[in-house]
Amino acid sequence: MRWHAYPDSETAAAACAQFIVARLEEALSGKEQATLALSGGSTPKPMFKTLAGLRFPWERVHVFWVDERAVPPDSPQSNYRLAAETFLTPAGVPQGNIHRILAELAPEEAARRYEQTVRDFFGLKPGELPHFDVIHRGMGADAHTASLFPGEPLIGDRQGIAAAVYAQRLGQWRITLLPGVLESARNTVMLVTGADKAEVLRAVFQEPYAPERYPAQLGSRGGAMTWFLDEGVARLIAGG
Repeated sequence: MRWHAYPDSETAAAACAQFIVARLEEALSGKEQATLALSGGSTPKPMFKTLAGLRFPWERVHVFWVDERAVPPDSPQSNYRLAAETFLTPAGVPQGNIHRILAELAPEEAARRYEQTVRDFFGLKPGELPHFDVIHRGMGADAHTASLFPGEPLIGDRQGIAAAVYAQRLGQWRITLLPGVLESARNTVMLVTGADKAEVLRAVFQEPYAPERYPAQLGSRGGAMTWFLDEGVARLIAGG
């Protein structure tokens, strides 16, 4: 796994944004449209702000989400709302290019509709998975990524596209892309900051591959996966 460490979270986020744009630019050199799937949480906020300030043909980029909390789009918890306010609206991404998860619906219905949205956009045949040009993900202090938490049975699902999952520890329903989609991305960009995640990051990097225990390992075998870290979270791997 390729990784880069920076002095602080803001610098890491800015570098991550620049990397994402470079990968999208590569994608657009060979086709008319590129695809980007975003994650939420507080970590990517400065990354979104950097993206919004970069000159780029965002009208050629279609934006999706890696996961979403089961809340309306105007909720403070909404991953869509954060991205819309800090990136999509300021950058002028056309509304028709924004493919949000309809998380105000019942979770199972939201997942079903989102899967159909992805299938329709990519023109997928039965059994096919989408290949996003760039998937941006994060990692929680328990090694979860997307809304795939340790012990989640769906971590073994390599055929499905999206599903509703119940995060027991948080007491909350979420809708998430599934491992087969995450592993099929042309580029995976991980933005992880915070010294409280240092030990779990060491485990993700150095322990045997066991995504049912460390979901953040998903996509690390055979794919193009690049990590952007601050010094606090990278301190236990910096020497190795």
